[in-house]
Amino acid sequence: LYLQIQRIKMSNNQNNEITVKALFLGIILSMVLAGANAYLGLFAGMTVSASIPAAVISMGVLSLFKNSNIRENNIVQTAASAGESLAAGVIFTIPALVLLGYWDSFDYFEVAKIAAIGGVIGVLFTVPLRRALIINAKLKYPEGIATAAVLKAGEDAKRNQSSDAGGGLGTIALTSLTGGLMKLMQQGFGMWQVEAAGARAIGGSIFGIGTDLSPALISVGYIVGRNIGILVVGGGLISWAFAIPIYSAVVGFEGDPLDAAFNIWTTKIRYLGVGAMVVGGVWSLVKLFKPLIEGIKASLDALKENNSEKEVSIEERDMPINYVGIALAALLIPVFLLYIGIVNSFPIAALLTVVMMIFGFLFSAVAAYMAGVVGSSNNPISGVTIATILFTSILLLALLGTGSGVGAASAIMVGAVVCCAAAIGGDNLQDLKAGQIVGATPWKQQVMQIVGTVSSAIVLGLVLDILHTAYTIGSPTLSAPQATLMKSVADGVFNGNLPWAFVYIGGVIAVALILIDLRQEKIGSDFRVPVLAVAVGIYLPITLTVPIFIGGMVNHYGKRSGAGEVEEKKGLLMSSGFITGEALMGIFVAVPIFLSGNKDWWPQLGEFNWLGIVLFLGMIGWLYKSVSKK
Repeated sequence: LYLQIQRIKMSNNQNNEITVKALFLGIILSMVLAGANAYLGLFAGMTVSASIPAAVISMGVLSLFKNSNIRENNIVQTAASAGESLAAGVIFTIPALVLLGYWDSFDYFEVAKIAAIGGVIGVLFTVPLRRALIINAKLKYPEGIATAAVLKAGEDAKRNQSSDAGGGLGTIALTSLTGGLMKLMQQGFGMWQVEAAGARAIGGSIFGIGTDLSPALISVGYIVGRNIGILVVGGGLISWAFAIPIYSAVVGFEGDPLDAAFNIWTTKIRYLGVGAMVVGGVWSLVKLFKPLIEGIKASLDALKENNSEKEVSIEERDMPINYVGIALAALLIPVFLLYIGIVNSFPIAALLTVVMMIFGFLFSAVAAYMAGVVGSSNNPISGVTIATILFTSILLLALLGTGSGVGAASAIMVGAVVCCAAAIGGDNLQDLKAGQIVGATPWKQQVMQIVGTVSSAIVLGLVLDILHTAYTIGSPTLSAPQATLMKSVADGVFNGNLPWAFVYIGGVIAVALILIDLRQEKIGSDFRVPVLAVAVGIYLPITLTVPIFIGGMVNHYGKRSGAGEVEEKKGLLMSSGFITGEALMGIFVAVPIFLSGNKDWWPQLGEFNWLGIVLFLGMIGWLYKSVSKK
């Protein structure tokens, strides 16, 4: 009888998902990872999935308790990854309100409100897409599969009294320390420049190249892989090896070649990326039309099954679609109040609310679909957000005219909510894929997505305020490339100074890339050319795309050396650690500056640029050695 009772208790423990310890740990990790990813996105213009480090940290912490299981770990990483995804939606758009001058500083409650509303809408919009995209379309969701593999490895290690879980946690801790120390030496003590770059004028044309000395960017490249790494740097070369040399030869330039190259890129060439992103976002919608219809039909069929007395397994229980509809209808009120506070017009606020809901659903679906194809780290939320802001700006220009001082800010507000929804939408499906593999309950994961969203929304306003006080968001130190782009698009439409010629040329480039990708698909090539990956590369400075390319090639040659799952898992853990350490150290360096109000708080130890280059190369060698059989 005693043994039977113990078996029942063990069985119940294995079925626990949302427990008190999992709830609190999920909330804490969502806040921490939201802050870390906010810094990375403002710094590099790209964010990566935090599901894997969250899963490993969860395993390490929950192993200290007597009763824990794989489903609890999955619930924790679900909430934690919601935090890092929401951070992407926030930092890609909301800083544009400060850059526009609409806000003097970050309004904590406004940031929290926008983030929470957009994030919850993203969770609700993607509930009916789970069956269509995960079960029917059988999309890969690579990071979801990787997260499930890490969770299963930890569970197996616990059962076999192995130290694999602790080893994974140790790997992340060591690489986080390394990445953090490099960031402290560079950003805090100023021991070397953030990048090694140079440019030369040849026959009147400027040619520039360089690389950022950041372990985090190498890690981003490793996670996204060779294909995306090549495409991103290919986009960079379109700007820096072709467009800038041609423009400088025709128009001319003044001053230092490197400064002139960055000036040309900032004012003209990066708008090629705008045009490419808009066309890429529209193309994504075209490709998604059929899955969208399938998702709606599947959600209605599920509602009929729930209304009958037919037994549904726990792995198939989503949030009831009727409750989802009621919640979305209720959220129309705060969205409307958000917009009427800007435009002071009932009809226009109502129109913006409708526009936001339409674009929110369509682009949440786009993000969910693309996350299944290329992963959350490559989620094209920047492209779809640009499309939203461009459309909304043109609409408001027709309604308000050029004299309105709130038109650009209103367009950014619409884009911010859509961006947060799209970011969470992709993450939600990625986590649900991991949950499907480990036997989790979908509606419980969807609830924890909302918990993680609200938790991270609470801290993101404070993080933005700290970083802005310490570094000034939009400065060379923290350039916020995506938010700067959003501001430029909205402002350019209303002021009439948007360089439309470059936007149109970027659109033509995107069409050519789409045709190339269709050919690659037709011949069955494993090297595809997703247009949004190239568009991001066109927009980013070459110094950011080069290390991403290097990281992708480390991944590729590691696999070619005969490395297996063990090395690949270690590479993912190391990369996650480098990213987490550098991002958290960036916030740590900012805190005393924020508290003291002194930007020179950290003592400068002098420049040793050679040391930064040596450590950067050493980090690449360490990563390659760890992920290869050589």
